Amino acid sequence: MLRLMTWISLRLGRTPGRFVLFFISLYFLLFGAKARRASRAYLCRVLARPPGLTDLFRHFHSFASTIHDRVYLLNERFDLFRIELHGARHFDEVVAAGRGVFLMGAHMGSFEVVRAVGRQQPDLRVAMVMYEENARKINAALKAINPGATQDIIPLGRIDSMLMVRDRLDEGVALGVLADRTLGSDPTLSVPFLGAAAAFPLGPMRLAAMLRRPVLFMTGLYLGGNRYAIHFEKLADFTEVGPGQREAALKEAVAAYAACLERHCRAHPYNWFNFFDFWQARPE
Repeated sequence: MLRLMTWISLRLGRTPGRFVLFFISLYFLLFGAKARRASRAYLCRVLARPPGLTDLFRHFHSFASTIHDRVYLLNERFDLFRIELHGARHFDEVVAAGRGVFLMGAHMGSFEVVRAVGRQQPDLRVAMVMYEENARKINAALKAINPGATQDIIPLGRIDSMLMVRDRLDEGVALGVLADRTLGSDPTLSVPFLGAAAAFPLGPMRLAAMLRRPVLFMTGLYLGGNRYAIHFEKLADFTEVGPGQREAALKEAVAAYAACLERHCRAHPYNWFNFFDFWQARPE
């Protein structure tokens, strides 16, 4: 199905593809009851009012649009998009240092548009850090969209995962991590987020702290039509943090990440794509 959708999108163009996308978004809005409930709960918080059907549809359609645009971005059709870049100096500074950097992202906007910036700079390499099963699924999807597209992925959950991450950082690679979702019994920190306490994973930031690397927040926000805005912001720098200071610095960094994510959610509320109850109680 992905190969068929890719063929149609590349042959007929982006405009006809977006016409079909309208009906796809409408279908999932009508029949995705669980996702619809989660969307309503989130939008109620971020909009500070009960969301209407138009709000729910816009949320679903923004998500569908970023997925559809991956077809073009993975096939290097950057000419189809207008991409703004904010905070590039923060990114350039840490890359110039040559020690690698963690890019803490979220299920917000499009990470693919951020990777597009990396592909336009020959000396810059961007890799993703994720669990192995997720990596397998994503690589299968990428192969269907573009057999020549490869995504540099470092799998977590292996004995040598930490060594692989450290080696890639030493090579000056920028490592992307989506740090707004927990998996199973991963340790979390409860911090304020959109008016209530929410559990954010400690693992991604703890990895950066143990390896003593700088951390940037990154997101590629969808602005509608063919427009995106990439943002880089400083979150933390564990380079000079000693073992005795690590725990306090770690908690401060997670709280800063949650505050940064909240700020972007309020500015662009239809860009955060966590379609489940993010504020649900977690067992001890």
